[in-house]
Amino acid sequence: MPDFVLTAGTVITMDGERPRADAVAVSGSRIVAVGSLADCVAAVGPDADVIDTGARALLPGFVEPHGHPFLGGVLTQPPIAQITPWVAPTWDDVVAVFTAALAASNPSTPLVFNGFDALLQGHAAPTAADLDEIFGDRVAAVLDNSAHGIYFDTALIEQYGWSDPPPDPEGGHYGRNPDGSLNGQGFEVPLLTAVMTPLIAGMPSPLTSGAGFFAAMSRAGYTTTSDMAYDPQTEHDYETLAATTSCPLRVNLWEMSTTDTYAEPVTFTAGEEMLRKAGVKLWTDGAVWVGSAATSFPYLDTEATRRAGIDPATAGGTSSLNYTRSQVDAILDKAAPAGWQMSFHANGDLAVELALDAYEAALARHGLTGADHRWRIEHLGGATRTQMNRAARLGVHVSLSPFQYYFWGELLDGAIFDHEHGSRWQPTADALASGACVSLHNDGPVSPPSPLINIQTVTSRRTRAGTVHGADQAIPLDAAIRAQTIDAARTLRRDHLIGSIEVGKLADFVELSEDPYAVDPATLGETVRVNGTWVGGSRIDLDAFLAAVSNSDTTPSTGPRLGPCC
Repeated sequence: MPDFVLTAGTVITMDGERPRADAVAVSGSRIVAVGSLADCVAAVGPDADVIDTGARALLPGFVEPHGHPFLGGVLTQPPIAQITPWVAPTWDDVVAVFTAALAASNPSTPLVFNGFDALLQGHAAPTAADLDEIFGDRVAAVLDNSAHGIYFDTALIEQYGWSDPPPDPEGGHYGRNPDGSLNGQGFEVPLLTAVMTPLIAGMPSPLTSGAGFFAAMSRAGYTTTSDMAYDPQTEHDYETLAATTSCPLRVNLWEMSTTDTYAEPVTFTAGEEMLRKAGVKLWTDGAVWVGSAATSFPYLDTEATRRAGIDPATAGGTSSLNYTRSQVDAILDKAAPAGWQMSFHANGDLAVELALDAYEAALARHGLTGADHRWRIEHLGGATRTQMNRAARLGVHVSLSPFQYYFWGELLDGAIFDHEHGSRWQPTADALASGACVSLHNDGPVSPPSPLINIQTVTSRRTRAGTVHGADQAIPLDAAIRAQTIDAARTLRRDHLIGSIEVGKLADFVELSEDPYAVDPATLGETVRVNGTWVGGSRIDLDAFLAAVSNSDTTPSTGPRLGPCC
């Protein structure tokens, strides 16, 4: 594009040296001036276009430090049907979706559903026997919204040859009947991969589905994202999307440590500004919602946990850790010498402790203590202040999940855990006070893309139901916005390119309908709208992007292997 100047009601830069400006000048894909309109026009010349965005506020594009954008598309777009709690709030609603899918589909086509949540939908996770009553001899699979569990019927067991039950793989386990046969439930990465990979491979190309989720993220204001469960099988799909007209997202990839290639480098033709492999990811524990977060404090015996099939006698604790310390050390020792940025999923405090112990020892072994390694821990719902302090001391970045509190806050405080632990779930204030670099994420598709709701949640501690728990864990608005812009960019090692509006950085912006500093933070996500985004100096045209994808190479790929999310 020719050089131009953008104006808005205000330009909020997230640059501490110049927090506000009137305009920003762009040449090519880069910012060349920030300041007054006169200064910006002078930087690009009097013949440059001055474009009034009409936005009340122009900010750096939001950054999603922990997501699953391509998998998000596969799981949220047809032919997979949605039963997430925000689509199907009750079990009756879920069954209605099942029934409609049965009626509308070819009897030979497997049925796949995404988003079951036992806690919010008030029904125990289904077994094969439960699903057989609904689906009969149709092959059917139901993904848990956490992506830490999957449920399937007898027809699938028979089609896969699992009537002779396979052994549990490392890092996952099947649910079993008393005689050892499979009961139609599976948990963690290897099981999700085993069930879903053949189903996805039989579907049409997932490229259009991936584009649909890219567009959803763009509508929410994101311009950069990450794939925290990258599967090399999706390399062609990511390359195609990155090369498509008006691609709305830059993508940073963390390869799953369950692949054979996680320590190997990758070069993408799209170029590192649009697509890059950044690190390696593993999951130290599971998810709260299926009773597999490794907590030192117990799950409660309540109506909610009983409905969800969570047994306080066996849930949580060290039995919920997916790896031994020696297994984690082996992964670190393979990845660290290659320079990869490590990322460990850890929900419970015991999982956080395992991650910190392993990190501290590996940093010492590999001469990285005190280095700017930016190794990461994800989620940290049950983390303690002491653990946050330790993360800061080690230079470990912490990325929190406000959506866990926003959607499940009422259950966390008193129905899943006691008040002491449940009310402070997602301890953002502790994380910020520790001095660690803090970012916020949606973990899509586990929650809808919504950085403004993330900011609202951590500043107000208000749940979706409107209640407040653990008010002392609220943080200031400026810190919350930083956690979705410049501090999230730091966590991605992209802060030299994105995250703030500064000279020399990429021209990635989000247009907002209101100045976020001028509205009530407790309703920010409901008051402020995203009017559009810019990537590399071009205003994103989602219609053009989606049309170009639909007309591009849709040769079926094998699709991604599934890794868990929250």
